[in-house]
Amino acid sequence: MNAERDLAPLAPSVVRALNDKLYEKRKVAALEIEKLVREFVAQNNTSQIKHVIQILSQEFALSQHPHSRKGGLIGLAACSIALGKDSGLYLKELIEPVLTCFNDADSRLRYYACEALYNIVKVARGSVLPHFNVLFDGLSKLAADPDPNVKSGSELLDRLLKDIVTESNQFDLVGFIPLLRERIYSNNQYARQFIISWILVLESVPDINLLDYLPEILDGLFQILGDNSKEIRKMCEVALGEFLKEIKKNPSSVKFAEMANILVIHCQASDDLIQLTAMCWMREFIQLAGRVMLPYSSGILTAVLPCLSYDDRKKNIKEVANVCNQSLMKLVIPEDDDMDEAKQSMTLPAEPASEESLSKPEAVSGGSLDASSDSNISNTSVFTITSSERIPVTLNLDGIVQVLDCHLHDTSIGMMTRIAVLKWLYHLYIKTPRKMFRHTDSLFPILLRTLSDESDEVILKDLEVLAEIASSPAGQTEGHGPSDGPDARSNQVELHVPVKASQLSSSGTKGMECSPSTPTMNSYFYKFMINLLKRFSSERKLLEMRGAFIIRQLCLLLNAENIFHSMADILLREEDLKFASTMVHTLNTILLTSSELFQLRNQLKDLKTQESRNLFCCLYRSWCHNPVTTVSLCFLTQNYKHAYDLIQKFGDLEVTVDFLTEVDKLVQLIECPIFTYLRLQLLDVKNNPYLIKALYGLLMLLPQSSAFQLLSHRLQCVPNPELMQTADGAKSSAGFKRAAAANIDYTELLQHFEKVQNKHLEARHQRAGRGEQLERRVVL
Repeated sequence: MNAERDLAPLAPSVVRALNDKLYEKRKVAALEIEKLVREFVAQNNTSQIKHVIQILSQEFALSQHPHSRKGGLIGLAACSIALGKDSGLYLKELIEPVLTCFNDADSRLRYYACEALYNIVKVARGSVLPHFNVLFDGLSKLAADPDPNVKSGSELLDRLLKDIVTESNQFDLVGFIPLLRERIYSNNQYARQFIISWILVLESVPDINLLDYLPEILDGLFQILGDNSKEIRKMCEVALGEFLKEIKKNPSSVKFAEMANILVIHCQASDDLIQLTAMCWMREFIQLAGRVMLPYSSGILTAVLPCLSYDDRKKNIKEVANVCNQSLMKLVIPEDDDMDEAKQSMTLPAEPASEESLSKPEAVSGGSLDASSDSNISNTSVFTITSSERIPVTLNLDGIVQVLDCHLHDTSIGMMTRIAVLKWLYHLYIKTPRKMFRHTDSLFPILLRTLSDESDEVILKDLEVLAEIASSPAGQTEGHGPSDGPDARSNQVELHVPVKASQLSSSGTKGMECSPSTPTMNSYFYKFMINLLKRFSSERKLLEMRGAFIIRQLCLLLNAENIFHSMADILLREEDLKFASTMVHTLNTILLTSSELFQLRNQLKDLKTQESRNLFCCLYRSWCHNPVTTVSLCFLTQNYKHAYDLIQKFGDLEVTVDFLTEVDKLVQLIECPIFTYLRLQLLDVKNNPYLIKALYGLLMLLPQSSAFQLLSHRLQCVPNPELMQTADGAKSSAGFKRAAAANIDYTELLQHFEKVQNKHLEARHQRAGRGEQLERRVVL
């Protein structure tokens, strides 16, 4: 069969012209084809029309010869022009061979294919929409074409297609999304630019709701946001900005939950723009969706917490992350602590509800560590679920605690992050104490280690968490207390709690006032005291540098009497006598000098109640580890005769430089405002003879030093008792105080003092013996 018969109804001259290398001849052939097809259209001869298209497609457009392919392309375009509005009936046959030529190695042929498709689409208009995906796929490839002419031609075709989509209300978005999701991950800059431009167009069409499919493309958009091209980054920023505006306008139709993890990932991006944009989205999601975001709290905290320690170079990210953190914290409410697992989830109503039922930003403002109210949650920010189903929202407390614990263990994190972690722990212990106490045993060690942090502010927050653990009623729940063992001795010390919170007002109860817990000591309190002293014992630098600071703050947060009572009881059983002596000296200095302990000092000074006398006896037994502190305690409690008796025993002790240094410090303390009452009692010589004797005893212990001169001058000012005689009825209050404490067995206390000092003497001899043995070994 010859060629002329095979390609009928195309005339041989037309066939030759279509195969010609000259464009002008191929164009003449195209005009002839257009004329021929118009005749077939007039005759309604569809079979011949299909035959012509098939010939142009199979014999020319898909030919192995490049000029034949060019002829086929221009011929198909001519067919489309001739068909006019009827071209929609043949679009599949017209488009497919043209799209195949998009992959041709010859750039001129790709350009002709682009030109042909432009003409086909221009004629068909809205009829091409059923074939939009294949057109989009082909265009996305041409957008990255290295030839500028091909790229320019594809841009013209792209604009035409966008106009058609914008005008039409029959765009198949559902069918298009899978292709968009695939193409959005392209790494080519031009392909990315093409994708973003289409997203912007689709977003601008009122009849197309791209927001419903945002979860499908959000990850790809954030990837494009990291492109090296400033222009592409800017386009992507605009696209994301438009989506965010739409989200704020229509939050009820947004699938927040499906996008939460995408944002979590990109909030941890190394690119600043991606991270800032994702963090801004996260902020809006938390404020708009409210408790819907709670199941993703652990991931959000993983992303947000490290950002809180950023420096000024990333100030914007830090500020947004801070708002995210505070807004998320406000979503945790007391209802989350419901022990019944069936009730632990909050349920979002199917009917429209007030914003309080979802986010409740005002309901969680209690507590000194709660997030501040700068998250700007407006009344219009909260949406309601329109679905008929009830959606449970649960707090994944285990995941949150795991993240917080991980960050506390990470020594590389910044100070502000550590503070935020501790604020979260405090907040959770306030809002969900029963659930949190399940994690207390695992958190306790790291909270104790955090006391060694370099930052005072971190230590303060850490102490607030530990104080809440030690005072929360939830800590008394059976099964949540410390395990039985040598440390579980809370029943061995009598702990006293204030009857009313107002009784603590002058001693500094800021921490107590901000806690909803009643100011009671639970089973963790004694465990805390034991482990705190263990830490001081193993880390002497912590005791030296921060010991006083830690104990003073605890006296503000908890009951000071309980702290001193329990520590004294623990130190009474301390086997390391040197540490016990050092710790007693530290506690004594705090007791005598800290403004936080003003009430406790007054309580001990008067010894009017049985509780105060019991406390004195408890302290005294431990204070015996340090002779000078024992005397100072007697001075504080106005037990001057017993102080004199103790000083008499000092002659039997080993007088060391450290001992004399402590006597020196005691003399300095006597000159301080704390002992003003003691100095004034020197005026009443008749009723305070043992006070004067005790002071003279200290004077005799001191070598000729500045402290000796200071005390000597003070005693020289003691008046002659004959000159100070008053009426018989004018008695000093000291007599009353001695009578009030008359039921204290001072003889037994003195014997206990001697016993403890003998232990210290034996311990010193043992240490000295070990030192001599070591020296002999070195010499040998």
